[in-house]
Amino acid sequence: MPNFSMDETRRRRSIYLLPNAFTTANLFAGFYAVVQAMNGQFEMAAIAIFVAMVFDGMDGRVARLTNTQSAFGEQYDSLSDMASFGIAPALVMYEWALRDLGRWGWLAAFIYVVGAALRLARFNTNIGVIDKRFFQGLPSPSAAALVAGFVWLAVDNKFLLDPETIRWLAFVFTVYAGVAMVTSAPFYSGKTFALGRSVPFWVILLVVAAFVFVSSDPPVVLFGLFVVYGLSGWFIMLWRWRRARQLTRMRSEAEAPRDAGPTPPPAV
Repeated sequence: MPNFSMDETRRRRSIYLLPNAFTTANLFAGFYAVVQAMNGQFEMAAIAIFVAMVFDGMDGRVARLTNTQSAFGEQYDSLSDMASFGIAPALVMYEWALRDLGRWGWLAAFIYVVGAALRLARFNTNIGVIDKRFFQGLPSPSAAALVAGFVWLAVDNKFLLDPETIRWLAFVFTVYAGVAMVTSAPFYSGKTFALGRSVPFWVILLVVAAFVFVSSDPPVVLFGLFVVYGLSGWFIMLWRWRRARQLTRMRSEAEAPRDAGPTPPPAV
């Protein structure tokens, strides 16, 4: 059993208010999304899931900046993510479109839920094992953004399609998001881009530009960004596969002359 100092042991057992307050806000936003979906307010439900993503992105960074990480916070964050990015998006999508597909609808919603549960369980067990630059499988917040973004975009009348087509598109997006979470495709994590207590001036300008870009048409911009991110892992996997094949071929070509042995002298 590892020997922890008194300060380390106390830190592991402590419950810190600030990061866990953001985690609670994340959980509340996910719960609020389910309530709004039950009331038929699907646009508000989709927006609430995106708000949950903001709080989820802040709790870990606040904990690292204030040096208030704890085992309790890690478990609380994981359970909150399951509610906000596992249960909530599936129920919102089911209430909005998948219900009319009968058993195919609830099967698609369940595929998403079990995908999120497996994704979070694998993430918790692989902490400190895999490359921190990449997630293994689509992160659950990004999968939730795909589902919620589709709902928001359709409710905002951005799709000129008949209702039946929209239902089956909802089915496809829900199943894809659920399956993508349990694949081995590498998705860029952004953890190597860590912000400290102070940042350069250009970072502030970049943040302002991002806010302006998103606010120009939030449902279109957010959905488009997360569709690109949701496909990026497959392109990274393809690039790695092609790179591995190229290196294998180069290694084989380099070893071929040595395997052939010395060249015999010419006959006289």
